[in-house]
Amino acid sequence: MEFSDALSDKHMAFISRQPVFFVATAADEARINLSPKGYDAFRVLSPSRVGYLDLAGSGNETHAHLVADGRITIMFCAFENPALILRIYGRGRPVLPQDADWEQLATHFTIQPGTRQIFDIAVDSVQTSCGWGVPVMQFDRERQTLKKAHRQMDAADWLAEAASSTRSIDGLPTTPTTRHFTELGG
Repeated sequence: MEFSDALSDKHMAFISRQPVFFVATAADEARINLSPKGYDAFRVLSPSRVGYLDLAGSGNETHAHLVADGRITIMFCAFENPALILRIYGRGRPVLPQDADWEQLATHFTIQPGTRQIFDIAVDSVQTSCGWGVPVMQFDRERQTLKKAHRQMDAADWLAEAASSTRSIDGLPTTPTTRHFTELGG
């Protein structure tokens, strides 16, 4: 196991090859949230800053936890050889399309149908470990179901649904997006 204060070129190259990553957050008196993420949603913004594009889905726990606590862990693991697990420990914040710094941050991403927010994460430390217990698997393809559902949803209905999502499953507050991207391809 190795720790570093920032992402190295080797770390960044590894991250760029991974089709899936996992996000974990927690807040006091709330459940721990752990979510898998796909699509081309993760970006290394600098050795000490990363972010990922978040599409509306089943909940908004990451947003609620980051507003309440700020701590976040991102994990990548190689499902091919050589085996490796890479964790990014940091502090994050949601950036919504209506926020002043959205436009600058959004330039690093391809905005997808259903985009809700971007999580901007300051890297505290990076840890790598062997990953020998992770199975070898082959990536087949991304599921298009979520993006398709967002593309097919009427803009007014999408915004109404987003506006109604103001609490996490544990009752923590979230801020809904006020802009929709359902008209985009992808």
